[in-house]
Amino acid sequence: MKRPGPLLTLLTGLLLGLFMLTLNATSGTKTVSSTKTDPSPAQSVSTSPTPTPTVTPSPTPSKTPVPNASYAGRTDDDAASVAVSIRNGRAVAYFCDGRYKEAWLRGPVEDDGTMRLTAKNGAVLDGKLQQGTKIRGTVKDEGRSYAFTAAKAVKPSGLWRATAKVRGAKIDGGWIVLPNGRQTGIVTRDGKATAAPRIDPGTGAVTVDGQQLTAQPVTP
Repeated sequence: MKRPGPLLTLLTGLLLGLFMLTLNATSGTKTVSSTKTDPSPAQSVSTSPTPTPTVTPSPTPSKTPVPNASYAGRTDDDAASVAVSIRNGRAVAYFCDGRYKEAWLRGPVEDDGTMRLTAKNGAVLDGKLQQGTKIRGTVKDEGRSYAFTAAKAVKPSGLWRATAKVRGAKIDGGWIVLPNGRQTGIVTRDGKATAAPRIDPGTGAVTVDGQQLTAQPVTP
């Protein structure tokens, strides 16, 4: 028997291979792997950061300074007069009995109207402005305490002062003019105190030892 030639054998092998490929393609099952990953509960919840609340600081209450004004009055025992002049949170006061006792006092005035004024001679005035119409307080001088009330004063009432040289002597005069027109004052000549002559409250003119001087309203 004659064997098939090499070409026939090769052709037979190719046909067999094509047949097997076709068979696999027809009967084979294509498996598609589709994997869907469900998010975990922690991943499915979107957590937004909690906004920090904006805290607006409370406004600081504005402070109302004590109004500029003058006050004048008498001590409760009617022994002396007291005048206080307030300007821009500062005060100057004059305590005078019209004969020999006097004190010039200075110091700050708090926003609530309280004040503690002091003098070079050791006198102290403690007072408080009440409803903007009067000052109620005490003056302590030479170991004695004088309670007083000073009402709001409108020029020409209030506190006046004059300083000058008269016949070689240093003159320093202080006057308190009350709202009713009453005057209390002392003039010191080289440190020696005597009762002061009256001033003209309209102009401040006053004659001391024959020389005319002009007193001025006192402010801190």
